[in-house]
Amino acid sequence: MSDMVIAKKEGLYCVPGDFYIDPWRPVDRAVITHAHSDHARVGHTRYLAAAKSKGILLSRLGEIAIDTLEYGDSITHNGVKISLHPAGHVLGSAQVRMEHKGEVWVASGDYKVEPDGTCEAFEPIRCDAFITESTFGLPIYRWQPQSVIFDDINQWWRRNADNRRCSVLFCYSFGKAQRILHGIDPGIGPIVCHGAVEPLNRVYREAGVRIPDTLAVPDIKDKSLYQRALVIAPPSAGGSTWMRRFGDYSDAFASGWMQLRGARRRRAVDRGFVLSDHADWPGLMQAIQATQAQRVIVTHGQIPVMVRWLSQNGLDAGAFDTEYGDDDDEAVTAQQEAASAEASSHA
Repeated sequence: MSDMVIAKKEGLYCVPGDFYIDPWRPVDRAVITHAHSDHARVGHTRYLAAAKSKGILLSRLGEIAIDTLEYGDSITHNGVKISLHPAGHVLGSAQVRMEHKGEVWVASGDYKVEPDGTCEAFEPIRCDAFITESTFGLPIYRWQPQSVIFDDINQWWRRNADNRRCSVLFCYSFGKAQRILHGIDPGIGPIVCHGAVEPLNRVYREAGVRIPDTLAVPDIKDKSLYQRALVIAPPSAGGSTWMRRFGDYSDAFASGWMQLRGARRRRAVDRGFVLSDHADWPGLMQAIQATQAQRVIVTHGQIPVMVRWLSQNGLDAGAFDTEYGDDDDEAVTAQQEAASAEASSHA
């Protein structure tokens, strides 16, 4: 099997197609899997992305020269047939399918296999080689159904509201915030969104995703509303002067990292909700198996564990060194903590 995709200093490079996938250095032609900042960066000459990600990309990167493809449609560039397919990660997220001389490679970007109603569900694609993330690539990571997590969030919010106490939920502004808004019970009380969240809510609404009515802080004239409110804010708001307006509040953090006690302790929040937009260990294994790929290349996350496991299970497994990661340093610390625990369990 030829190396259709290789890792270069600029990013993942499709050799026959002469384009990059989610490059981290400026290039002429970039195919973007989704609009998170570690995958979509400014400075490229031309961008290609899924049609549903255009609004998010423009809102985050400004005016860029962007071409789009509907899911499943294809173009041919330098003899490589390129199509984009749902990754189930966030709005507009896509896997990149590349076909050249009868060989098929798929670069998955970030993905999860549980449908959530805010983006198209993950679509398994048969291929010869599959490039997979491994953010939560350890057997300890196993998510509960999201309905269970939303029930927990609703109960926490309702209990606080009954006690006339504001509920502040920290989560990433793009993707996680909208998934939570889509899944919770808006009848419990008013919902207030931080200024970093609300512009992205508008893009989701314009894409047809059901997001309940939300308020911005300047909209609040009666401060007693905060006593029953759910406030959605990015992690950076924690400990800032912006928080003082809420008076007595209970705070929580929604992330896959909340499965680790150390991560919850470092966040110093009242509650941790284990909710991730990445696949857990069973999800990663399910996705890889569904591709029927004999060659699997692992990127960003728990690379050594996954490569070892896949190799032991008869696959040709390797790795690419990339600059992808989480928007927050918590990811690095938590990954190191989890890897240490995994190593100790095999000692």
